[in-house]
Amino acid sequence: MKKVLIANRGEIARRVIRTLKKMNIASVAIYSDADKNAPHVLEADEAVYVGASPSSESYLKQDLILQYCKDLGVDAIHPGYGFLSENAGFARKVKEAGMKLIGPSPESMELMGDKLSAKQAVKSYNVPLVPGVDSAITDINEAIKVAEEVGYPILIKASAGGGGKGMRLVERSEDFAEQMRMAQNEARSSFGDDAVFIEKFVTKPRHIEIQVFADSLGNVVYLFERECSIQRRHQKVIEEAPSAVLTPELRKRMGEAAVNVCKACNYEGAGTVEFLVDGNLDFFFLEMNTRLQVEHPVTEEITGTDLVEWQVRVARGERLPKLQDELSINGHAIEVRVYAEDTLNGFTPDIGNLKRYRIPAGRNTRVDDAFVEGMDIPIFYDPMIAKLVIWGKTREEAIDRTIKAIDNYQISGLKTTLDFGKYVLKHPAFRSGNFDTNFIKLYFEDPRVMYDAMEEEQEALQHGINQIWDSIKARDKKEFASRESLSSWKNARS
Repeated sequence: MKKVLIANRGEIARRVIRTLKKMNIASVAIYSDADKNAPHVLEADEAVYVGASPSSESYLKQDLILQYCKDLGVDAIHPGYGFLSENAGFARKVKEAGMKLIGPSPESMELMGDKLSAKQAVKSYNVPLVPGVDSAITDINEAIKVAEEVGYPILIKASAGGGGKGMRLVERSEDFAEQMRMAQNEARSSFGDDAVFIEKFVTKPRHIEIQVFADSLGNVVYLFERECSIQRRHQKVIEEAPSAVLTPELRKRMGEAAVNVCKACNYEGAGTVEFLVDGNLDFFFLEMNTRLQVEHPVTEEITGTDLVEWQVRVARGERLPKLQDELSINGHAIEVRVYAEDTLNGFTPDIGNLKRYRIPAGRNTRVDDAFVEGMDIPIFYDPMIAKLVIWGKTREEAIDRTIKAIDNYQISGLKTTLDFGKYVLKHPAFRSGNFDTNFIKLYFEDPRVMYDAMEEEQEALQHGINQIWDSIKARDKKEFASRESLSSWKNARS
């Protein structure tokens, strides 16, 4: 493998390029109008233009990307995350073109990409499932009967897709029919498929995922867990590894269940198996993401691995760099996603210009980003500016270091989620580890609480500064009085 095209943009493109350089593999970037001066374009060995700013006119143009690969002698494609990364049709085209997709097979993508087929596949491997049905339901009367059997509250979920689209929480039987119609309509418009299924709603769920890796030689490992329960709109904002609540025994059981998910779909490459964990620490299979995750750096930090390098090696047909008994957890890592969003206005995107952009630096501080000072945040893509990743010997140390790193960030020109990240990290529920996916609902329903907390902190800081100044003035006054006394004594002696 001598040349790889990265079919993506932003920080993940830069992340892949760094590893390719380390492995002496040439890189090819692609870019749209909005990204023509982006760092990933400048850092790649070659870069090609794929179209207008909207992703449908650039980063999703499969045939154009493949044609560039042929013209430039590309051996493999790294899809990153998002865009074409879980597109089985694209994976099949790459294979037919005689190139390697750095990811799983089209068949694995298809099987795990549909939540119903995924549930049916893993059931025979004794992977725990949320109580409910694992087949599509379209008849409203049948659906009502199933909901009554499962017991309210229940979730109606779209079979295809994710991100909370086509999902409805129903707490009363009187609301069921309307909510099912709404779920089907949203699923149809978002994914072109109105298939839905019903699951029991876990009332206090934690979202914990397991990083898995498999090679073509039959080896499968899990690289432990990531805690991803701090979310807004079903999208993660803060992740950490390991989780504060998993015991070694539970970690092993969840890891082995994740390995069985890989076996159920004949998996190869990097993947993530997502679980819901309830208040009793019972866990249930949620879904599998057949790609590298946004939050993969926290796993790298606690395991001392380069997961992109692992992806490349597996794609070349090599054995996994480490087997299960060679993997262990070292310390604790936290990732804060820095979004260009207005937290006071429902986390809505706040697109603008990075008038000032200074990132924290130092030992055990990592920033994966995609911008430099003076650049605009494009409206066409996800508004994530960067990922701040901090490692510490303990969870407490990692939290404290992350708060200090946030304080050392300097961003002006637009609003970001940095203040929200700091609010979470300082909150007693987070620091104690006693939280779940309802964190924002419970502690951030009124976003003004964050600014009230910030004002209290500012007042406490100012009070501390005033005390220091009072101490300095008192010391100086005493010293001045002492000098005056000494001067009077000298004059008297004269």
